[in-house]
Amino acid sequence: MIAMQYSFVLPADYDMTIIDRRIRDKGPLLDGFPRLRFKAYLSARKHDSDVTTADNLYAPFYLWDQPEGLDAFLTSPGFAAVSRDFGWPSVRTWVVWHAELQPNLGEARFATREIVPILPHSDLASLRTDAVTDAQTAVHGGALAAVAAFDPTGWTVVKFRLWQVPPERQDQGAKDVQAYRVGHLSLPRDEGPSPPDRDRS
Repeated sequence: MIAMQYSFVLPADYDMTIIDRRIRDKGPLLDGFPRLRFKAYLSARKHDSDVTTADNLYAPFYLWDQPEGLDAFLTSPGFAAVSRDFGWPSVRTWVVWHAELQPNLGEARFATREIVPILPHSDLASLRTDAVTDAQTAVHGGALAAVAAFDPTGWTVVKFRLWQVPPERQDQGAKDVQAYRVGHLSLPRDEGPSPPDRDRS
């Protein structure tokens, strides 16, 4: 599996209802997208009482079963549209070490993402073991999803969590932790054909 995220920092006075409307209108279009385990449509507002953030953000996070799904999306009209509307993003990707997904994943309303640098000559096997244990602990502590993944180009570990209720503010405020609201969660369809290739940004 591959984890993927791009993020847009929006002006402090940006009308975030534009993002809410975009998520509401376009979110369901990615439901059932081939090889997609989930897409979390994430946003963050300054001065949100439940989400700690320094900036207004639109920052979708994806978990792909196979790289062909990632390729199909990035070459689709949907990604062309989001690039047209918000600018050409840097798309971060991580190779997944472990993903814990609960059956009630669709009830997620909040998310946290922590990015941790990997120091040169680190014991990667030990880091992987610790990251997997941390993901399992997060699920036992109430997370609806916990993804642990690493980037061997930029040498980082990402720890991504989905929550039904806001995480503790002391956890949100930790260094390198970004909190979000989940506006929509696209998941695989149980049955039936995949939707046509449309503007799914």
